Amino acid sequence: MPAGAPRVFVSHLAGVAVFDPNGDQVGRVRDVVAMLRLAGRPPRVLGLVVEVIGRRRIFLPMTRVTGVESGQVITTGVLNMRRFEQRPTETLVLGELLDRTVRVVETGEPVTVLDVAMTQLLARREWEVDKVFVRRGKTGALRRRGEALTVDWSAVTGFSLEEQGQGAENLLATFEQLRPADLANVLHHLSAKRRGEVAAALDDERLADVLEELPDDDRVEILGKLKEERAADVLEAMDPDDAADLLSELPEPDKERLLGLMRPRDAADMRRLMSYEEGSAGGLMTTEPIVLRPDATIADALAKVREQDLTPALAAQVYVCRPPDQTPTGRYLGIIHFQRLLRDPPFTLVGASVDTDLPTLAPDTPLPVVAGHLATYNLLAAPVVDETGSLLGAVTVDDVLDHLLPSDWRERELYAGMALPEAADGR
Repeated sequence: MPAGAPRVFVSHLAGVAVFDPNGDQVGRVRDVVAMLRLAGRPPRVLGLVVEVIGRRRIFLPMTRVTGVESGQVITTGVLNMRRFEQRPTETLVLGELLDRTVRVVETGEPVTVLDVAMTQLLARREWEVDKVFVRRGKTGALRRRGEALTVDWSAVTGFSLEEQGQGAENLLATFEQLRPADLANVLHHLSAKRRGEVAAALDDERLADVLEELPDDDRVEILGKLKEERAADVLEAMDPDDAADLLSELPEPDKERLLGLMRPRDAADMRRLMSYEEGSAGGLMTTEPIVLRPDATIADALAKVREQDLTPALAAQVYVCRPPDQTPTGRYLGIIHFQRLLRDPPFTLVGASVDTDLPTLAPDTPLPVVAGHLATYNLLAAPVVDETGSLLGAVTVDDVLDHLLPSDWRERELYAGMALPEAADGR
């Protein structure tokens, strides 16, 4: 490589902001597209996969990249907003090459790919992958110093071979800071094989969060590739309403086997949620709102609200009920909004601060009425109460929106009907 030619390790590009010439951010890098070549020749870098508004992924040709420096990518400002579709001759560097086992040409020794580097060819606006950062031995174990090294692309072989059981540690390390919804978007755009491998490498809590953000087809596919015991653990870690929705997509025998492997209380919650009509308040609700007895204090309520695993919608209010205080509860008494908790002294009993005037929802309330109820009373969540006056759960605004939007809203074309400029390669 000529002196002064820039080299960039691809993992350092993950999540990097992309700017137009005016300094306005247009998206973030999610992957690098390359074309493998024969006879050990370094792959040609075709472009970048860039995520723009609405988590839409587009292709940015390298011919339109004017700079890769200081943690940012600069473009010419001309973008083709057509959704990126991977072609058979293309390879996603992050999604498909990281964690792959290849062999050193000289010795035949197996090594694991930790990263690859791409270099710009001087005098041309072209890039190629010229270096591979590898580690000797299998992945997952503690390593001694000196076992990781950088070699020329031509020094290793095996990138074009189909690999079973490819790991996902380095791919996940590249995207570890992503929110669950953004990591779900990464998984959705991987091949089914890689999607299963990445899901297997996630811990139960992280995978549960990601499954809640995926389309139904992807969720069913991933759950079907897990061992049944682990699938049951992941379902228990999901929000009850999302887990019930996922279970309802499965064949009846599979559903019953998984319910049989779950903790009895979690399985009972799942069965109760699946018994309600889809799109009703009962079918939309979560069975795990914050419930306190009337003799609890404001300080107790604030401690509950601070729990890290709560969504903002569930943390916005506390429900006060007679014992038992797990759904279905004893008699429902009322609700306390978060602002009231901040105004009243910590030693005040919640029974003295409860709002008893807010109407409740019956479990068979249809979706449009639920949405109107939240809008009318400016609520992030609303209580669902049965005919005996017991609290069954709470409907949150995010679940209402999820059911009001089109079923394919996560993948819907946001730019339909727009006049789009063509990219240099005709994509």
